[in-house]
Amino acid sequence: MTEVAKRGGAPVPADWTYAPAPESRDVVSLRERYGLFVGGEWLEPADTYTTFSPATEEALAQVGQASPADVTNAVGAAREAFAVWSSLPGSERAKYLFRIARILQERSREFAVLESLNGGKPIKESRDVDLPLAAAHFFYYAGWADKLEYAFPNRTPRPLGVAGQIIPWNFPLLMLAWKIAPALAAGNTVVLKPAETTPLTALLFCDVVRQAELPAGVVNIVTGDGATGAALVDAHVDKIAFTGSTEVGKAIQRRLAGTDKKVTLELGGKAANIVFDDAAVDQAVEGIVNGIYFNQGHVCCAGSRLFVQESIADTVVEKLKRRMATLRVGDPLDKNTDVGAINSRAQLEKIQELVAAGRDEGAEIYQPPCQLPEKGYWFAPTVFTNVAQSYRIAQEEIFGPVLSVLTFRTPDEAVEKANNTPYGLSAGVWTEKGSRILWMAERLRAGVVWANTYNRFDPTSPFGGFKESGFGREGGLHGLAPYLDGVTHA
Repeated sequence: MTEVAKRGGAPVPADWTYAPAPESRDVVSLRERYGLFVGGEWLEPADTYTTFSPATEEALAQVGQASPADVTNAVGAAREAFAVWSSLPGSERAKYLFRIARILQERSREFAVLESLNGGKPIKESRDVDLPLAAAHFFYYAGWADKLEYAFPNRTPRPLGVAGQIIPWNFPLLMLAWKIAPALAAGNTVVLKPAETTPLTALLFCDVVRQAELPAGVVNIVTGDGATGAALVDAHVDKIAFTGSTEVGKAIQRRLAGTDKKVTLELGGKAANIVFDDAAVDQAVEGIVNGIYFNQGHVCCAGSRLFVQESIADTVVEKLKRRMATLRVGDPLDKNTDVGAINSRAQLEKIQELVAAGRDEGAEIYQPPCQLPEKGYWFAPTVFTNVAQSYRIAQEEIFGPVLSVLTFRTPDEAVEKANNTPYGLSAGVWTEKGSRILWMAERLRAGVVWANTYNRFDPTSPFGGFKESGFGREGGLHGLAPYLDGVTHA
C-alpha cells in the first residue's frame, strides 16, 4: 500500500476510504398497507399502489389511491372540522402546533430514516436539514397563531376555510410543514396530498396528529397520483396551495380560472449562482456544490446555472472538479453519503435525456470517477463547461445533479444572462463587496437572492418566485397572508 501523506504523524494510504456507517432501519415500523387519513380515522381507499425505495427498488408498502369520491369525503371532513377549529382562540391553536413541533423533534430519527428510505436523499440531509426545519416551521407559526391582528394591523384577518394542499417528492415532510403550519395557525383546516412516490412520511405524520390530539378532521391526508391531485383542485375547497412543476402549475391555473378559489403556486426554477473575481473561491466552490448536488439536485431553487467571471473561470472549474471527486455517491442511509438516489426511474430518464442533449449540443461533460450501485436509480454528479445560453441544459429545469457553467465579464452582463430564463425563483451572488451584492439583488428577477451562501432556509424568511416560478410566498409573515381573508399582502 502506497503511503501518500502524513497527518499528525499517522500515515495515510493512497486508497483510503470511509468505512460504511449505516443508519438502522429498525427505528421505522412500516405497515404493509396504508389507507386514507380522513376525519381522524383510517379509511379504506378505492384502490392502492406500491411505493418503493429508489435506492434498492424494494417495495415498501401498499398506499391508497384516492378516488374523487374519497377526496370529496376528506374535504367534507375538513369542512365540518373548520367550524370547531376556526372558533378556537389563537392561543389554543398555538398549543396544538407546539405539540406537533415537539413530537417531530422527539421522533426526528424515525422520520429522518423514513424520509431517506422512501425518497433517496442522504440521511445526513434528512437528519440535519429536513427534520429540524420542519419542526421549526411549526414552532414559528405557533407563535403567530394568537397574534394575527398584530401581524396585519388595520385589517381583519379571517381564515379562508378548507385548504387543498399538494406537495412534491423532493422535500416531503418539509413541504408538508410549509403548507400545514401556516394554514392551521390562521385557523384553516386542510386536505393534503403528498407526492405519489414519497407518501410515507406524510402518512407517519398522521400519527403525530393523533399523538398531538388534534381535533378530528383538521388535518386530512389523501394519497394518490396526479388524478387525485386534480380531484382536490376541483373539489369544494377555498384555497389551493401547490408546489411542483411549472407545467402542472399552469394546468392548475387553467382549472381554477373563473372560480373564487385562492391559489398560490411555488413552481420550477433555473437559478443562477454568480461568482465574481473578488469572491473567496474556496468558499464559493463549497456553495456551488451545496447549491446543485444537495438532495441530488432535486431542489426547485438549485443553483443549476453557474456564472463565473471570465478572469477566474479556469480556477473555479478546476477547484470544483477536484471537490466533486470527493463526493460520495451511494446508500442514502449511510451517514457518509453525500449524493443519494434519484427519486424515480422517470426522473432518472429525464436527467439522462437532458444530459445527452448537452453532449449533442457541444458542451463538455465532466463526471468524477465513482462506482454507482447496481440496483436502484443513480446518476453521478455532473458538470458541463463550454455551455451556450441557448443549450437545453442552460434553459430547462433538469432537477438532477447536473451543473452548467457559463462565463461573464461585467456585472451588467451577469444580470442580463441570469435573468434570461422563464424562471425567477432564486439566485446566489458571491463577492466581497457588499455594495455589489445589493446592486445585484436589486436587479436579479428572483424571489430569493443568497449572498455568499446558498440553499439556506429559515421559517422567518419568505420563499417564492417570479415569472414561471409561480406566485405567493411561503415562510415568514408573508406565508400567513395566503391563508387569510381580509389580507391582501403581508
